[in-house]
Amino acid sequence: MGDSRAQQPAVTVAGRALSLLAAFDEEHRRLTLTELSDRTGLPRPTAHRLIAELVSWGALARDAAGHYVVGRRLWDVGMLAPVQRGLHDIASPYLHDLYAATHATVHLAVRDDLTALYVDRLMGHASVPVVSSIGSRLPLHATGVGKVLLAHAPQSVITRVLADLPPVTPYTVTQPGRMNRQLARVREHGYAVTREEMSLGACSLAVPIVADGAVVAALGIVVPSLESHLTRLTAALRVAAGGIGRSLDLERRMTSGQ
Repeated sequence: MGDSRAQQPAVTVAGRALSLLAAFDEEHRRLTLTELSDRTGLPRPTAHRLIAELVSWGALARDAAGHYVVGRRLWDVGMLAPVQRGLHDIASPYLHDLYAATHATVHLAVRDDLTALYVDRLMGHASVPVVSSIGSRLPLHATGVGKVLLAHAPQSVITRVLADLPPVTPYTVTQPGRMNRQLARVREHGYAVTREEMSLGACSLAVPIVADGAVVAALGIVVPSLESHLTRLTAALRVAAGGIGRSLDLERRMTSGQ
């Protein structure tokens, strides 16, 4: 049965449905009916019936190969959580200002364990390959926002990421020592860059968003080249990130009554 993790099936209908959703994780993003049955301990007919209901509601979806994947409806519901919703709403006008100033693809991301979770995105005018989408998760080590989030993550997270740096393109940094030096420069200079490390023909630049003295998110842009515009783009990013951070601090103070 390999990596399946059969367990005692939940007793209630809700518990069984939740167990099917919990069967998905970072290593299991696409699962067949049989795999879902094995990983939850549910009989196949029961799993099939509940999966059909989850697909109908939008919590799961079926891809072209017949595998089940987590559906967009879960992302929509998750965005109602106070932390994500608050960040998204507060950051939105600053993202639009940054887009207007640069005409580049703009990203807002937070760290989700060992990945960068994209909370918002505005598509730029330039024809640049962009693989991100709202709700997608991309490697920390291969993206600009990811490197910012990784540089300010706990050492235990950095250690785990450095232990496995898979190449995404021929330019992805896969040497732990080199990546560690890059992270030190991110902390020193306050921004991160990538050059065709996530997708060929695309470079990224990102800065941290700091609220209440901690890095809570990263703001980034994707452009064809950084060489002649690095200073100007970095300044625009820092202005926007600073505004978001101050707005988050103000919101926290108002909420806490300080």
